[in-house]
This record gives sequence, C-alpha cells and structure tokens, in this order.
Amino acid sequence: MATNAEIEQSIRKKFKKDIFSKFAKAINVYEMLQEGDRVAVCISGGKDSMLLAKLFQELKRHRKFDFELVFLVMDPGYHPKNREQIEKNAQLMEVPIQIFTSNIFDAVYDIEKNPCYLCARMRRGHLYAKAKELGCNKIALGHHYDDVIETILMGMLYGAQVQTMMPKLHSTNFPGMELIRPMYLIREESIKHWRDYNELHFLQCACRFTENCANFSAEEQNDSARIEVKKLIAQLKEANPFVEGNIFKSVENVNLNTVIAYKQDGVRHHFLDTYAQSEDVLCENESE
Repeated sequence: MATNAEIEQSIRKKFKKDIFSKFAKAINVYEMLQEGDRVAVCISGGKDSMLLAKLFQELKRHRKFDFELVFLVMDPGYHPKNREQIEKNAQLMEVPIQIFTSNIFDAVYDIEKNPCYLCARMRRGHLYAKAKELGCNKIALGHHYDDVIETILMGMLYGAQVQTMMPKLHSTNFPGMELIRPMYLIREESIKHWRDYNELHFLQCACRFTENCANFSAEEQNDSARIEVKKLIAQLKEANPFVEGNIFKSVENVNLNTVIAYKQDGVRHHFLDTYAQSEDVLCENESE
C-alpha cells in the first residue's frame, strides 16, 4: 500500500492527464468554484469520494483564489468495521474528516418500495443540513463521467425521459446552497487504475442491506438497472468505440425543433404549440 506522499505524487505525475487535469477542467468549464467558497467534500468511503478529497487538496495547493474545504463524512448507521475502514483510509491519506451520525439506515430498513431512492434523498438532505451548519455554501459529490452517461440511458430506458446528471445544481430545500460534481469528466476506469496502482482498499458497499458485499463481485452485489446499463454500454462500445462520448454529448446537442415535447421549470411545452408558426422554418430545413 502506498504512502500518502506516493498517493499525492501519483495524482501530480502518473494520473495528471487522466484524472487531475480533467478534474480542473470540469471546475473551470462548469464554473464550479468561486472566490470565498466553503465547500463540504462529501466522503462515503468509496474510491470516488476519497479520490475527490485528494484532488481538492491538490487543487488548494495550486489555488488561484481563496476557498475553504471541509471533509464531511456522514455515518448513516455503518457497521463498525466499515466506519473503521473509512477512518483508517482518511488517516493514511491525511484527509482531516469530520464525522457526524444519522439514523438513515434504520429509517429506511423496513421500506419495501424504493428504499435506495429514499435513502439517497435522506442522505443528501442530511449532508446539506450539516454543511450549512458548518458554514459551507456548496457540497461536492464524487460522481464521475460513467455515472453521467449511465444516468442518461437509464432515464431513457427505464424512466421514459431525456435528462442528465447535471455538473452543478442549486438546492431547492436549502437556499444559498449548491451541489457540484467536480469529477464529471473523469472516467471510472481511470479511478480504478489510480486505486489499484496505489494498492488502496476502499468500501465497495456500506449499505445495511448489503453489508457483506465486499465479499462478492460487482455483478453479485447489485443486479440493478445501473448494472444492466453498464453492461449495455460495454456491448455497444465493442461495435462503436465512440459510443460513450456520443451518449455524453447527446444532451449537449439537443435540437428542440426535433423534440415532440419538453419540460422547463415544471411547464410542459409541445411542438404543436408553435407548429403553425414554424411552417416556413421547417420547410426551409427540409430542403437543405
């Protein structure tokens, strides 16, 4: 297992192009950080959030303006061994975590319908509340590029809607708070490579429903819609190596003239609303 100095060196050197540069690019392109921000970096104990913490530490060393960081860990009812693993990794990687507890796992344990969805919403709410209490105006989550493209396909195939995981969002329940996803452009394969290169061991799953899942493969852990979509993307990539990038870019290239209907700010718009007025435009486009 690598030392913290070696872990940080790998981010600066070996993984600069595939990880740190993409982290910095996402922050710049999507304007995620501003002068005076106080960011709660939310750590679940998995590879993504622990890398996120190290990337923020590295960014702060090269900062062009002042911002503050709080490394926040919520214990929703982890098994003691899982919490101990988080604490050991944080100590190894010199991440000064602040841990607070909640009873979320107990609250959703007996919920039969969509317990994971409810758990995720409750966790997000607790993180916002604690971050605000600590004087933060933003929370940062460790979602990556693969999460984004999987979410796009999941929405289409299982939710009958076209949407994406946004790089940043204003909180609706906590005015003045914002959520950012600085690992938005980083591939999961690169994160795994960084983890394995440094011989690091993180929580794969700490949910009360699957506490022993570290003993199983990813397929055995969770045969959910996300796993199915992940497999589908892998199959499509065999025939088209650009399929992942095309999925990502598809939500940047939406042509509203070719969309039947869409929602904006809760209001539904239909192409028939302006169809009569758009006759000349449509005819011109067809003739091109």
